[in-house]
Amino acid sequence: MKRLASMTCFLFVWMMSGTAASASERPNIVIFLADDAGWGDYRHSGNHQVLTPNIDSIATAGVSLDRFFVCPVCAPTRAEFLTGRYYPRGGVCGVSTGQERLNPSEKTLTEAFKAAGYATGAFGKWHNGSQWPYHPKARGFDEYFGYTAGHWGEYVDAPLEEEGRMIRTEGYIVDVCTDRALRYIEKNAARPFLCYVPFTTPHSPWSVPENDWQRFKEMPISQTATDPTKENADHTRCALAMIENQDRNVGRVLAKLHELKVDRNTIVIYFSDNGPNTSRWNGGMKGTKGGTDEGSVRSVCYLRWPARLPAGHTVPQITGAIDLLPTLTALTGVPRVGDKPLDGRDLSPLLLKQTTDWPNRTIFSAWNGKFSARTQTHRLDSEGQLFDMESDPGQTLPANEKDPTSTARLTEALNAWRREIFGSQETASADHLNSNKTIATSHDTPRKYPVDPRPFTVGYREFPITMLPARDGEPHGGVARSASAPNCSYFVNWTTKDDRMDWLIDVHTSGRYAIEIDYTCPVSDAGSLVELSCGDGRLVGRVIPGWNPPLYTNQDTLPRPAGESKMKEFRPLKLGTIELKQGVAPLTLRALEIPGQSVMDVRRVTLTLLPAGDS
Repeated sequence: MKRLASMTCFLFVWMMSGTAASASERPNIVIFLADDAGWGDYRHSGNHQVLTPNIDSIATAGVSLDRFFVCPVCAPTRAEFLTGRYYPRGGVCGVSTGQERLNPSEKTLTEAFKAAGYATGAFGKWHNGSQWPYHPKARGFDEYFGYTAGHWGEYVDAPLEEEGRMIRTEGYIVDVCTDRALRYIEKNAARPFLCYVPFTTPHSPWSVPENDWQRFKEMPISQTATDPTKENADHTRCALAMIENQDRNVGRVLAKLHELKVDRNTIVIYFSDNGPNTSRWNGGMKGTKGGTDEGSVRSVCYLRWPARLPAGHTVPQITGAIDLLPTLTALTGVPRVGDKPLDGRDLSPLLLKQTTDWPNRTIFSAWNGKFSARTQTHRLDSEGQLFDMESDPGQTLPANEKDPTSTARLTEALNAWRREIFGSQETASADHLNSNKTIATSHDTPRKYPVDPRPFTVGYREFPITMLPARDGEPHGGVARSASAPNCSYFVNWTTKDDRMDWLIDVHTSGRYAIEIDYTCPVSDAGSLVELSCGDGRLVGRVIPGWNPPLYTNQDTLPRPAGESKMKEFRPLKLGTIELKQGVAPLTLRALEIPGQSVMDVRRVTLTLLPAGDS
């Protein structure tokens, strides 16, 4: 009780001192999150091959976190940003097949701002769960538009989710999502708002508008990767073209804030979710996406708030995505929701230049059985090698023998963190953390992706539409995915009555559900009789009419990586209604009659909980 009273007194004095904003003048918040951009993809970082004046302006007009660390891959960083806690604490253990889901018991940044009266909207890639209560609208967002998967195979005229339904859009996906964000800002300009814009780029597939590509398609690569032998020049060109397109969209949002005269009291943040997805210039750092070395986990992070933050200020202390929740709630005076211990720190004293006395800390990184630890001066890598990051930022000369004290101290700190995060079975921790569970990227070897053992939740009255994409199902028999990466895949090769596909679901509400399947089927194969069953529920219907569109040819600037599916137009098949009972059971789709050579390709199954009394 004494400690609580002391903390309450401190908070009161601190808020009265003017560090936090009062409720009547709370700032708006705009958060930009790049997907697979490296620290070196920006002019402000020293890349002279790319023009990023709008993104750079956030740093020059505000604060740059010079040593800012995220996770090796996408979903974990998003979980840490949302919760202020290391991602394994929240149940995130992968990037697809349900492993990307953030436990509902975790409370998010947006839940805090929504509770404080903010309008909250997200426009783009979510990647922390698709079904309620993992869906973004269950995590504090009033409005959501985009895609909840970690990877999307259509960047041009993409199908995107709006209020639980997929709609076909027109234009380049980054431009389209930014359009929605601009509409949201205009609609809510008279009240405090939080607008989250998680971009799709420069994640593959390699697709960028032609006008952006023209500047780069023949451009010589003057700044090369740390290991130039691993660089694909065209991939570098396309990634930088994607960044320039993204920069233009950041500029559109900044211009809108200025037009609405809310820019002065708006906190704008820009960062990325992991290191670069290919080998390209990254300031000489070691590592790319998926690793735990410096280049794999260091990101830019720029914060601008003209009303409060000093312009052109650089924070040299190590910081991370886990710090954003406590920092934003402190700066705005918004009470945090939830009481689980935070791993992040409130950075507001550093941002506001109120202190130079900052306690030492260690930031930990983990992925796919690899672990590393970073202090202000050193990194202990996944092989137990110590590097002095001040004198050797490229991690070329191990310092274990030169500095055995630091090596021993960091090794013990990393082991203690592993025991805390993953339990007492230290030898099994690598298996517990994503072993054989990471998504294939353009530089990964395809791997097996087991579906998360947590069932997929279905049937909430507050969000009655539940989409079960092929990503979250398990194929059996001859059924296979359209490519090795599950996130934007569909089921193919369904040819026999022994074939089937399952989704393990947890039905929250007993009742009748309308069933719709997104499918394609050669016209000559139309007419298969299929059965959807779950527990005692059973539904039978015909696959008609035939629908066999070609694969898209308008999506890619460069050939897409082998592990990523080529996409096509799927058609909805309204199968009928089924009675489902509350509880956990597999939802199974199989064929009873196959008059042709195949049944159908399946993109997703959508279940809609009908109002009581409907049939």
